[in-house]
Amino acid sequence: MWRSGWRARGALRGLGGRSADLRAWRWESSAACERALRYQVGEKLHGFTVSQVTAVPELSLTAVRLSHDGTGAQYLHLAREDRNNTFSVQFRTTPADSSGAPHILEHTVLCGSQRYPCRDPFFKMLNRSLCTFMNAFTASDYTLYPFSTQNPKDFQNLLSVYLDAAFFPCLRELDFWQEGWRLEHEDPSDPQTPLVFKGVVFNEMKGVFADNERIFSQHLQNRLLPDHTYAVVSGGDPLCIPDLTWEQLRRFHATHYHPSNARFFTYGNFPLEQHLRQIHEEALSKFQKIEPRTAVPAQKPWDQPREFQISCAPDSLAAGSSGQTTVSVSFLLPHITDTFEAFTLSLLSSLLVSGPSAPFYQSLIESGLGTGFSPDAGYNGCTREAYFSVGLQGVAEEDVGAVRDLVDRTLDGVIEKGFEADRIEALLHKIEIQMKHQSVSFGLALTLHIASCWNHDGDPVELLKLGAQVAQFRKCLEDNPKFLQEKVQQYFKNNQHKLTLSMTPDDKYSEKQMQMEAEKLKQKVSSLSPEDKQRLHEKGLELQAQQSQPQDASCLPALKVSDIEPRIPATDLEVATAAGDVPVQCCAQPTNGLVYFRAFASLNTVPEELRPYVPLFCSVLTNPRLEEEERFRVLVKMTAQELANGVPDSGHLYASTRAGRTLASAGDLQEAFGGMDQVRLMKRIAETADLTPVLKKLPRIKKHLLNRDSLRCAVNATPQQMPQAQRAVDGFVRSLSRSQKERKPVRPQVVEDPTFKPCQMKTHFLLPFPVNYVAECVRTAPYTDPDHASLQVLARLMTAKFLHVEIREKGGAYGGGARLSHGGIFTLFSYRDPRSMETLQSFAEAVDWARSGRFTQQDIDEAKLSVFASVDAPVAPSDRGLDHFLYGLSDEMKQVHREQLFAVCREGLVDVSNRYLGTGRSTRGVALLGPENSRIAKDPSWIIR
Repeated sequence: MWRSGWRARGALRGLGGRSADLRAWRWESSAACERALRYQVGEKLHGFTVSQVTAVPELSLTAVRLSHDGTGAQYLHLAREDRNNTFSVQFRTTPADSSGAPHILEHTVLCGSQRYPCRDPFFKMLNRSLCTFMNAFTASDYTLYPFSTQNPKDFQNLLSVYLDAAFFPCLRELDFWQEGWRLEHEDPSDPQTPLVFKGVVFNEMKGVFADNERIFSQHLQNRLLPDHTYAVVSGGDPLCIPDLTWEQLRRFHATHYHPSNARFFTYGNFPLEQHLRQIHEEALSKFQKIEPRTAVPAQKPWDQPREFQISCAPDSLAAGSSGQTTVSVSFLLPHITDTFEAFTLSLLSSLLVSGPSAPFYQSLIESGLGTGFSPDAGYNGCTREAYFSVGLQGVAEEDVGAVRDLVDRTLDGVIEKGFEADRIEALLHKIEIQMKHQSVSFGLALTLHIASCWNHDGDPVELLKLGAQVAQFRKCLEDNPKFLQEKVQQYFKNNQHKLTLSMTPDDKYSEKQMQMEAEKLKQKVSSLSPEDKQRLHEKGLELQAQQSQPQDASCLPALKVSDIEPRIPATDLEVATAAGDVPVQCCAQPTNGLVYFRAFASLNTVPEELRPYVPLFCSVLTNPRLEEEERFRVLVKMTAQELANGVPDSGHLYASTRAGRTLASAGDLQEAFGGMDQVRLMKRIAETADLTPVLKKLPRIKKHLLNRDSLRCAVNATPQQMPQAQRAVDGFVRSLSRSQKERKPVRPQVVEDPTFKPCQMKTHFLLPFPVNYVAECVRTAPYTDPDHASLQVLARLMTAKFLHVEIREKGGAYGGGARLSHGGIFTLFSYRDPRSMETLQSFAEAVDWARSGRFTQQDIDEAKLSVFASVDAPVAPSDRGLDHFLYGLSDEMKQVHREQLFAVCREGLVDVSNRYLGTGRSTRGVALLGPENSRIAKDPSWIIR
């Protein structure tokens, strides 16, 4: 997975997380921390030497730094009383060109190794493990391989696979062909069909650069840091990827994937010494120390500002065709290894751009010159030197100069007036709350938080001492009230390393890209001799045969279904009432002093014509003065722009939502709220000259939603805090009005409307993308139906054993698979897919495969493991009980479902395949997002939008 321009926003983003591990709630010294504190500097442990032992009480952990005696590999262990343990190994990868060597290597090392030579052990381990996370990332200057799991045996299994993949990969030529790029006949079995470019990464990067925000962000980094590795595309430019050879890939691995260029990270409550022993014995003991020549030199500062203009494709989903220019002003900042300076500049960035009170929000967003901030606005700490960027998108081309001037004037104003003390204090308070909030993926958040700084030999432990950084910041501000203003003067006003980048749509952009790809293809093909072409044909057939062969994965380690806990842990819930009759679910949890409140408002009385506007109402709910049309217009434009920007990255989700629209009573609402209908509605509203009619709808929605009659609430807090929290909820509920008259529900107040009749629909959204997003949905059995468990296992089985091979390996899509919703919508999908109709054929073949029962008991057990990995994923104290609150799922219902999952058998899987997925058995919907398609255009059964 490519992640160029990863936002490393220090304390403000890196550690926020989304939730917390239910066992990681003890903030006093824990057993794991105490065990780690016993290590001594200089102590020898399994080929490693301890260099530092530091308690970090604000994060309830102990940090142990070590180095490997034989290779110099660096190691950081963060001991914390958290069952969800994490491992990662990262390599500094600094490409010299845009052929995508680090990205293609990241894919290819996971295709088999010396100890595990089967094809694609990485994806196979997803079904042989109870991991809570497994992936790999290529950033601009490093490649990271992380996983997390709560099971000690699983941790050792995954560690063994990851170590062998990283240090001893097979790097077979056919794997390079499959994952990177290849010349192959359109139909590999027919040498008369044209030769074309294929490959997973090739198609992935075509999809990436169908997103104008990605184009802008990539050029911003390339132009601002032009002297070394940041001047190229680490993920690969589709026009340069075909220049990479298999031999170059192997050389890149030899020079970059060496322990002397590696940084190991472990986190959690598993014993450190077990990790060290395994890493030393299975990998590091087989290497000698070298001097890696991968360091990134400092960017030479400019003596005067620079300007560049680039082009992109017009965005058919964005509001206003005349204003689609993007412009930003960016400044190079200091080395990210200066921890406190990076912390200060990250804070300063938030003060400048975050929220309606921020100077740049008021000067740029509220100017009406654009629709939202430019991509990557704010502090970016993912490169050796950080940078700050700010600007606007959705700008008229003639207003580029005005935006640039506004940036300069805003900085002058900040230097003169500074920031309000209340805003600074609110930001510091937010950091302190984030330190209290605990994440289920805390280990993963930490490894991502430190990755860039550690990659350039910064101190990762200093980066974690957020309490000390906050205290030092307060002291600097106390000693010098103009501390932040002087930073603005130093790093922005007086900084000559300043880039103004503008991007303007070109109606011919996509056509030019296709022409350049065609020219590249012609150049490659014309250089081939008849013998070369024959060899390509034979290689294509060999790859096709390899992809079709059944794989023996017996060499891979695996957990067993018997390793899974038979029962779920109980969650104690109580239901109280607020203001007399509003139900409040109370869940006492160790939330570390924080209170989590949620309110659920029923839509049943909201008139049909108002429902599409509910998401917009939610956006403005906390916005003061929403009745002011100009402020409302700003918010509408930003919302419309954000939705349009999100489609290229989430096309499979939009396709799935659309395909399921007509299959369940909630489907129409899901499409209206979160589908392409919502994207297009917001585009129309943003283009409307008079917003008064829309504004008038919002108070009407408010009357239906913000009243006691439609409300129920939930509170998660410590037992000691619960009485006070309940009083606060009671006060909030009493502040809401009651309905003046009894409103009849527009729809029956049931989960599924018994009068609803599903119908079939096929929709093609014509979008200027070079790849497709395909989805087919089938109405099956909901969670409470005994068949749901079999369908859930079937979805994983079809993904791992059929769809992955057909859609990704053979078809070249970046991803694809099957999944089942709580409501029983069974979805088959593909992501960044060069094919469309062929993929729909693969979906049909997947159903035939399932109905024929061409799978083994081992396949079924692996699918169960994958399902239980999701079912048993850690849940935060803040989120426990939410299944009951949102969906009405009690512990008893979940236990019944768990037992049904254990009981899934071959006969049941074939049975549900036939009864629900067979042609004509269930109603289905299809949706496609992508370019023009001649076959669809001729087929009257498709709706083209």
